[in-house]
Amino acid sequence: MNQTIAVIGGDARYLELIRQLQLVPETTIILVGFDHLEQGFTGLKQTEFHELDLDKLDCVILPITGTDLEGNVETVFSDQKIKLTNEWFNHLNKSVKVFTGITNDYLNQVAREAGISLIPLLNRDDVAIYNSIPTAEGAIMMAIEHTDYTIHSSRLIVTGFGRIGQTVARRFAALGAKVSVSANNTTELARITEMGFPAIPIDKLYEHTEQSDIIINTVPALVVDEKAIQNLPANAIIIDLASRPGGTDFDYAKKRGIQAILTGSLPSIVAPKTAGKILADVIKQILRNEGSLS
Repeated sequence: MNQTIAVIGGDARYLELIRQLQLVPETTIILVGFDHLEQGFTGLKQTEFHELDLDKLDCVILPITGTDLEGNVETVFSDQKIKLTNEWFNHLNKSVKVFTGITNDYLNQVAREAGISLIPLLNRDDVAIYNSIPTAEGAIMMAIEHTDYTIHSSRLIVTGFGRIGQTVARRFAALGAKVSVSANNTTELARITEMGFPAIPIDKLYEHTEQSDIIINTVPALVVDEKAIQNLPANAIIIDLASRPGGTDFDYAKKRGIQAILTGSLPSIVAPKTAGKILADVIKQILRNEGSLS
């Protein structure tokens, strides 16, 4: 049974995702928002958004960013204006699966009202853990690029001990950094200690930044605040891996002359091929488990 997949928008990661989906037998892939690509995809159909035959789709893959709060889709490789409305969702088959990287209130609401299955990939533990690898490697790259001292023996604090924080802490420690980890969950603080890292409660972070060369934030809330930044040495840097707007008081860091970098999505920058394969593998697994793929 042929499966029809529409890929709407997407960044460099999606080039590898599309290549991986091409390998699936009996799968028709339709691309929307890739018309500015210098490299074409042999055998794939590229179409305008308004020309999509919605009731023929079995699967829709939206960009990692999903939509904005008005339903607009960001297209990296096109100037097409794409907006996902209530009406658009209502024209989809009820059996269709819509994949996105992240979701928001608008996307949740229109999918729910249309009775459509919406799957935010970055909410899944497996995707987040796999993505933490290129994220950590990207953080290492940025630390090397923006400092004039070695990672080895540098004093580093990781804020947050979720899926990304754990990988970041281990990778920097493996390079010889003196890593401490800050969290506000008692279970996480216990696990941090068990793994051999000094554990710092988030509300006590400011007491430890005076001796820090690098802070790497993974918390999507303001934790690297004015008090924490106030005590940082002048040559310290902050690398914020959290989703926009990050968890750092960037204005105060600028006033103090502290370099603070909001990185954006590092997997798409440092390892788009790997990140795209991760997404493709998970999408294929989900569709296979649902019986959509043979």
